[in-house]
Amino acid sequence: MDSNIFLQISALFGITVSIAFVIKLMRQPLMVAYIIAGIVSGPLFLDLLRGDSNMYKAFSQFGIVLLLFLLGLNLDFNHLKKIGKISAIAGGGQILFTFIVGVIILLSLNFSLSSAAYLALAITFSSTIIIVKLLNDKKDTETIYGKYTIGLMLVQDIIAILVLITIGTFIGGESNMNSLFLFLLKGAGSVIALFLISKYFLPRILDRIVNSGELLFIFTITWCFGVASLVYLAGFSIEIGAVAAGLTLGSSPYQKGISSRIKPLRDFFIVLFFIILGSQMGLTDIGKIARPGIILSIFILVGNPIILYVLFRLFKFTRQNSFLSGVTAAQVSEFGFILLFTGQIMGHVGKEILQIFTMVALITIFISSYLITYNKKIFKILKPVFDFFGKDKYLQRSGKEEYFDAWVFGYHRIGWKVCEGLREKGMKYAVVDFNHSAIEKLKGKGIPAFFGDVSDIEFLQMLPLEKSNFIISTFPDPESQETFISYIRSINKKSTIIATLNHNMYMDTLYKAGASYIILPHLLGGVWVYEMLKKHEFNEEYFEKLRKKQYADLAFRHASIN
Repeated sequence: MDSNIFLQISALFGITVSIAFVIKLMRQPLMVAYIIAGIVSGPLFLDLLRGDSNMYKAFSQFGIVLLLFLLGLNLDFNHLKKIGKISAIAGGGQILFTFIVGVIILLSLNFSLSSAAYLALAITFSSTIIIVKLLNDKKDTETIYGKYTIGLMLVQDIIAILVLITIGTFIGGESNMNSLFLFLLKGAGSVIALFLISKYFLPRILDRIVNSGELLFIFTITWCFGVASLVYLAGFSIEIGAVAAGLTLGSSPYQKGISSRIKPLRDFFIVLFFIILGSQMGLTDIGKIARPGIILSIFILVGNPIILYVLFRLFKFTRQNSFLSGVTAAQVSEFGFILLFTGQIMGHVGKEILQIFTMVALITIFISSYLITYNKKIFKILKPVFDFFGKDKYLQRSGKEEYFDAWVFGYHRIGWKVCEGLREKGMKYAVVDFNHSAIEKLKGKGIPAFFGDVSDIEFLQMLPLEKSNFIISTFPDPESQETFISYIRSINKKSTIIATLNHNMYMDTLYKAGASYIILPHLLGGVWVYEMLKKHEFNEEYFEKLRKKQYADLAFRHASIN
């Protein structure tokens, strides 16, 4: 039915967006809408996915690769160092506890050891995407519980990668010493090769293409799928290759810009991935999967918060922070789908295991979203219960979010002079530019600098702009600045925003978007000449003074940029 593929995908997304509107009103993650859309579109109801199964599986595989690529790209080992051993021990302890108890529960429900191990392992991981998104929405990423919960997610991501490597290594089931030695040899060779390429080859390529957003996007996609394919040909799984491709670019100064460009493409394919997963839940299996699905959901919603509460209390966290961290991790992850999807392809688990996990995902994600959104209110309700055990003997100060007094978007034009003024006033500032050499040099001088596009909302969302008092954009493009100013005003009503235009045609547009003032270089030049005519006499001594000042400014600008 190749001729109908456009109609099929159109119908799929029509159903998906309709369900998404309802899910959004219920303040649920859109992943729930995707899975429900798959159930509705599958054989259970409309059966829109009949035929073309290979194509849909390829689409879902693209989604997995891009998801894992971004996981590798965004693994922040520096953040993990800052939070120390606490997140590592708490994250590892939670995974071990959930896995062991999960296996015991599933074996008692008469599952085979292989199915029990796979499913128990799948439910140990919490959803990094959902947790980070909801914490961002609540502005809780820089609180104590927020920092350590994100640390837990990083630990889980690393363990998830190791699990994928382990499973992908022994696809054929050969675990003798020869195959193990060959694996270690190939693994070491691949790591060394990727390290050398990322250290000596990638930076040179990126420096040449980074000023073209379109070329950077194409190269990133090529790099992602190219490395994944080469790692697959070396005997590992495509998923491992995708993570490896992300890790090689993760230390790049352009990491945020790359990430913001790939996310929309990932979102498109990951939607199809979850739709296909949802479509695999059949009516005839409901009776078979309902009991284990509900039991595992209760275990995740209750067991994860309890074990994390206990672990954080052992590290002398307050009751409130321990409770908030625990309820935040009370759901299963998109990685569990990838793990079981891989296990199903390899013949290790049956279709019903994936269906059970889908039910667990729907239940836990749905309920935990409300738990995260209203976690502090829930703690206040339960506080009398905690107080029954006496006064909390541990005390922690809330973490303060890092912010900058001012942001300068565009350094090469007039931004360098603005930065000089901000420095003289003692203001804490950061710079954003799309020129890679400027970013490197600014960082070399200890000035906080970020590579990115002012019109890219995904990139802007990564920056702590909410509390800044002064923001100036020297990029003269009107459309980019309108997008930029509108976004800033949506999160920061009080900041002073100064924009720049080469023509007054778009002044009204930018003022309506929320600009405080707009610099028109030709108008300022005219004003300067006017003031000079009023206040000074024209003679050689005066112009000599102006020339010296001009050369001094140019020398300072050159020194600042170079």
